[in-house]
Amino acid sequence: MKKWWGALLAVVLVLALAACGGKDGAQGDQEKKELVVGASNVPHAEILEKAKPILKEKGVNLKIVTFQDYILPNKALENKEIDANYFQHIPYLEAQMKENGYDFVNAAGIHIEPIGIYSKKYKSLEELPEGATIIMSNSVADHGRILSMLQEKGLIKLKDGIDKTKATVKDIVENPKKLKFKTDVDAGLLPQVYQNNEGDAVVINANYALDAGLDPAKDPIAVESPKNNPYVNIIAVRKGDENRKDIKTLVEVLQSKEIQDFIKKEYKGAVIPATE
Repeated sequence: MKKWWGALLAVVLVLALAACGGKDGAQGDQEKKELVVGASNVPHAEILEKAKPILKEKGVNLKIVTFQDYILPNKALENKEIDANYFQHIPYLEAQMKENGYDFVNAAGIHIEPIGIYSKKYKSLEELPEGATIIMSNSVADHGRILSMLQEKGLIKLKDGIDKTKATVKDIVENPKKLKFKTDVDAGLLPQVYQNNEGDAVVINANYALDAGLDPAKDPIAVESPKNNPYVNIIAVRKGDENRKDIKTLVEVLQSKEIQDFIKKEYKGAVIPATE
């Protein structure tokens, strides 16, 4: 009798373990079948679409979820609605982690989008008159790069020793033209602000400029230099996921010569490969 009960218990245990293993295996297969990445429409989602068939050949089925703003992609990553996002540069990621307590990591840099200053009224920054209004986004992480451009052109001077990636309008110590800064506009609305001829100059991120049919390489009156540019657009993931095989494959494909060449050819200087 004892032997019979022992054998029965052994069978039940084996079946239970098999069921668990089957469940885990199914979940593992699901992870391999679909990698969900959140992205801005342009150029991020377009680059991912180009990478999609290459990833499929490597066993990764990519699903792209597009976002129209800079806030929701990180919330979606935090809430595990997506596996990674591709829309932000390093200073923005660092600012968002500090502000919201996100435990994310930079899995890899993919490209740079030099930011541009647009104007329907003037052909250069030097032409801006005294008291001119410059409109830029409410993303403080971008303010430093904009102010650095203006400093390089001699329009303003920032406080000595300031980390340029963290500079704000409060760090301006010299402003001979008495330029005014409007900093409360959502980044996605800036192309519309420009088309409406608001302000004297409007600073627009390249992705939103492209999405609005502008040419970020030719239309601005000034463009940020890509040299030693810390504003590399990255793949961001939850801490620990950077070691996932599918994430590593995604990075490998996006950094491949084929995709980096596509970026150069497709965007003609408006978007620059991080490998440049």
